[in-house]
Amino acid sequence: MSGHSKWSSIKHKKGAADARRGKLFTKLARAITVAARDGGPDPEGNPALATAVQKARDASMPKDNIQRAIDRGSGVGSDAAAIESILFEGYGPGGAAILVEALTDNRNRASADVRHAFTKHHGSLGEPGSVAWIFEKRGVVVVDAGRYDEDDLIVAIDAGAEDVRVDGEQLRVVCEPADLGTVRDALEGAGVEIESAEVTMEPKSTVMVKGTDAEWLLKLVGTLEEHDDVDSVHANFDIPEEILTKLAAA
Repeated sequence: MSGHSKWSSIKHKKGAADARRGKLFTKLARAITVAARDGGPDPEGNPALATAVQKARDASMPKDNIQRAIDRGSGVGSDAAAIESILFEGYGPGGAAILVEALTDNRNRASADVRHAFTKHHGSLGEPGSVAWIFEKRGVVVVDAGRYDEDDLIVAIDAGAEDVRVDGEQLRVVCEPADLGTVRDALEGAGVEIESAEVTMEPKSTVMVKGTDAEWLLKLVGTLEEHDDVDSVHANFDIPEEILTKLAAA
């Protein structure tokens, strides 16, 4: 699987997510607002909203914050209409394909900042459609491979999951986006503790990136993920374990 997921795991272990909890809540609230605006305020009939709300709960976002974000999206407030979704496509060092999903109230600012990040870190933005074909939308549930093995997750296959994949210290249960809630419920019902569950863009193939290209690529992904307007970053690279280990220890 992609080195991007491993890099995210390393950052999580280093406590970066907790240190930026305020920024994380802002991004989660935007995602909830847009989902509620586009599909209605009822999670029962709006799978995108249900997923966004569950992701916020997993991050321990307060219920009041979640409800305010839903209210904004459903017309209680004036800022929902100002938020728009933008998909950026480009290449990083070593030829890695990168998709950047942004939720922003200022298209010009977001576009300029994303372009600058690519250029500064030896990458380049592409035209619409240039790399999107490399990815496919999938539901992914992540559990700790140190606590569970593939046999523990058979219940997910019975609930509609397509595959269980080993990715370093993680097990990734892959399913159709519409089946994500059912698969998650089945795992939790079997006593499996979930690290994360979300609809994401999975790469159909990966490229190995080494040396200084790998270091620049990780800096690019990190810079993009930390930007206030960026909701998520998807990439199709693998990186040698020794580089990831070196960065994890830094």
